[in-house]
Amino acid sequence: MRHLIDILDLTTQEIDELIETANDIIANPAAYAHKCEGKKLAALFFEPSTRTRLSFEAAMYELGGHVIGFSDAGNSSSAKGESVADTIKMIGCYADIAAMRHFKEGAPLVAAMRSEIPVINAGDGGHNHPTQTLTDLLTIKREKGHFDGLTVGFCGDLKFGRTVHSLITALSRYENVKFILISPQELKVPSYVKDMIKEKSLAYKQTTDLDSVMPELDILYMTRVQRERFFNEEEYLRLKDSYILTPEKLKTAKDTLSILHPLPRVNEIAVAVDDDPRACYFRQALNGKFIRMALILKLLEEAGK
Repeated sequence: MRHLIDILDLTTQEIDELIETANDIIANPAAYAHKCEGKKLAALFFEPSTRTRLSFEAAMYELGGHVIGFSDAGNSSSAKGESVADTIKMIGCYADIAAMRHFKEGAPLVAAMRSEIPVINAGDGGHNHPTQTLTDLLTIKREKGHFDGLTVGFCGDLKFGRTVHSLITALSRYENVKFILISPQELKVPSYVKDMIKEKSLAYKQTTDLDSVMPELDILYMTRVQRERFFNEEEYLRLKDSYILTPEKLKTAKDTLSILHPLPRVNEIAVAVDDDPRACYFRQALNGKFIRMALILKLLEEAGK
């Protein structure tokens, strides 16, 4: 049984194939409208979500399938003390594939180890978010046409940002990618992420100053400071406005810059930036539906369903 728990579960060739399928879905949606007739996706969201949950649901519906599940752990038997392992075994009786978001790191992996249907990690705590990474990769490919040789800046919460960790991991497998890591000292990337970059012999630098590196960037990946990851409210309030992207700050950026954000946005990108043609984050959100359609098809096919 094939699952997607970590972006490294996919080879770069498989990622390229998923991107190719997603692009074909965009070009020929009618050809995919009945691919999952009679199939059911279980959307198991133990943590709040808008884009990820709705894009999974939209993906399955547009493939002709159906969706069951819950959007709040309080509406599931976990509120009664049911284990993740028992939940997924039960869900396997009713669905053909499952997408799970959980507040605990490693919960989707535990589910996959006990599951008889494919499990997709839809985000586990501050750890991984592989389908957001696939969304980001599809967006970069559609905006830039390639991955090799890009200078990618990550700005904001790089400590708890699972989307950041996953995308750095994915891009580190391509040639001559340079990373610029922009964050307050308190929200720097974990050491294991830097160690991975070093192992790949890729260039990177860390800074607290977005303005000084703006002219270098091909991609600017903004993130919000995530209130839900903090144990100290005062610390969150002190750091939450560390970086706010405005049209003024973009004056030194390349005309070809692409601005990404996994969303939701709080105030780290001014609304005035939305009209800039370099703002890709809403196109990015739409791309999430198409890449999840491609992934659902791949995992169901490999499971023989």
